[in-house]
Amino acid sequence: MNQTVEKLKQEMERLGVTCAAVLPVDKIPFDPELRKSCEANRCGIYGKNWACPPLVGGVDELIARAKGYSTAVVFQDVYRISDSFDIEGMQEAAEKHKALARKIKESPAVPEDGLMLGAGGCDYCMRCAAQDNEPCRFPDKAFASLEAYGIYVSQLAEACGMKYINGVNTITYFGAVLLREKTD
Repeated sequence: MNQTVEKLKQEMERLGVTCAAVLPVDKIPFDPELRKSCEANRCGIYGKNWACPPLVGGVDELIARAKGYSTAVVFQDVYRISDSFDIEGMQEAAEKHKALARKIKESPAVPEDGLMLGAGGCDYCMRCAAQDNEPCRFPDKAFASLEAYGIYVSQLAEACGMKYINGVNTITYFGAVLLREKTD
């Protein structure tokens, strides 16, 4: 693999991801139908966040954008929770994952033209500017989710040789940085 990809993978591991893997973008499992779960608005932020559907863009447009990259460095982090009903533990893990993803995004190992994708909607601001019909306050810090881009995360995990479910009393989150460079 080339130096940029190797440096990024090493930086992810240094920052504490559980696992990182490299995958050609043409091996990413895209499914435009995933957007329907966003449209159901279970999270309550559909249409209220610049990094979430529908404001982030149409799913076909986003899939085409992602396919403009050649390599994905996919990462996962696994957190322990007390049981499968530990909502507070899941929320705490999600916050830790987003903080980790932000550190990765801000790392000098991520090229300026790299595309960061995480888990769930952007929560960089307490209240997204979209709710006030204003432009994103921090477009260089915001990032969308894998699902917003139509990426089928459980199949992505499998394609990377990672487990999507990592045992009882755990929760796993995924993210990826898409790069324009080919691996060797």
